[in-house]
Parts: sequence; structure tokens; C-alpha cells
Amino acid sequence: MKKENQRTLNTFLAHAGVASRRKAAELIKDGFVKVNGKTQKDPAYRVQEADSVTLRGKLIGREQNVYILMNKPNRVVTTVSDEKGRRTVIDILGSAVKERVYPVGRLDYNTTGLLVLTNDGELAQRLTHPKNEVKKQYVVQLHKPLLEADRKTLEKGVKLRDGFIKVDSISPAFGPDNNKVRVTIHSGKYRIIRRLFESLGYFVDALDRIKYAGITKRGLPVGHWRYLNSREVAMLSGK
Repeated sequence: MKKENQRTLNTFLAHAGVASRRKAAELIKDGFVKVNGKTQKDPAYRVQEADSVTLRGKLIGREQNVYILMNKPNRVVTTVSDEKGRRTVIDILGSAVKERVYPVGRLDYNTTGLLVLTNDGELAQRLTHPKNEVKKQYVVQLHKPLLEADRKTLEKGVKLRDGFIKVDSISPAFGPDNNKVRVTIHSGKYRIIRRLFESLGYFVDALDRIKYAGITKRGLPVGHWRYLNSREVAMLSGK
């Protein structure tokens, strides 16, 4: 196993479906976990390919990496669980996925479209790290038509409270509705699309992510999901 693919002990347990990483760390510190027959109390221990990990005497196997593409519907939370009892993206998967997967990044409660879920922490890190500039494309429905001057302003960049942001491209969306535009952007900052338009006096009535790191949602209805194929996983991995 290459070093970059090694997982910390608590992450290894979490990905095996034992518990959350925080709870797994507690189990490790309390002395319930052994590596190669010896108690290991350090959650940051790097699990090696040949290591045998047990929890309370039960052997814990390595979980296979899973990659899922979802077309997230409106009014669904992009979290594993929700304290308010709202429906989450994990609820959509239901019992069909046995592995413990997590959403990569977030889509707002009222934002629809493409979302990747996986248990591959290295891939998730690659997709969310700003230096990799992973591109996302959205169809944005505004409360009024976008003025050409404002379109150019968005291409040049807008100063927001958390920095200077510009879109990669912006153009009219296909169809008869002149209130819709297509935006490509690589920033993953919180509510970035909505905040960009709000800074110029526009309200976003609907927001739909239609493309993510080169992958489209063609053929995937709203509220449905599917496993990514090997070619798509390679695309996300930058290979």
C-alpha cells in the first residue's frame, strides 16, 4: 500500500462501517482495538496493507471503495444525518448501499443536481482542495434577465466578503427562458453562486448543478443515483 493510500486507524474503522471517525477514535483510546494482536491506542496510527485489525476480538475487514453519482432533489440535506430530521442524501440511498459513504462537498438544501458520494477519502480530498480547481457547471434561474454589463462583471470578478471571485464562463442557458444562465466555476466556497448574483442585485430562484469535474447527469433523473464507472472514476481522479 502506498503511503498516500494508508488510512489512520480511526478512519479505517469508520470506512469499515464500525462507527463515525470520532466514535472510532474513542474506541481506540479506550483500548478496544488491536493491531496485529497488540492494543493500539493511537487513532492516528497508519494502517498498513498487511495489518490485522480487531475490535473487541472481531476482525475488521477492509471496505471496498465505492463511487456514487446522485442527482440531488430539492429540499434534501447534503449530510449523513440531520438534527432537524430533514431528509438527507444518505436517506435517498437507503439500504441499497452497505458501505459507509459520504457526500463530497455540499449542495444547498434548495439546490439540485450532481453530487458525488464515496468512501474514498483521498479522492474526496482531491475534489474539494482549492488547488485542483475542479470545475462545476450550473444552470441558474434568476428573478430577472441578466444584463450584459453584469455578465461581464462576473467574468472579470467580484469582491465578496471572503475574497475576489470570478466565474470561469457564463452564457445564456438553452431554452426560451431568458432568466436562465449557464455558469461554470471552480470555486467551492459556501453558497458562492447565490452570493455572486446577490452582490449584483439578483435573486436566484433555482440552482441546478449539471456538470461536475467533466461528468454530466445525462440520463439520471432527479432523486436517482447510480454507481460511477471506472472511466468516470479515472476522470475524477485526474488520470
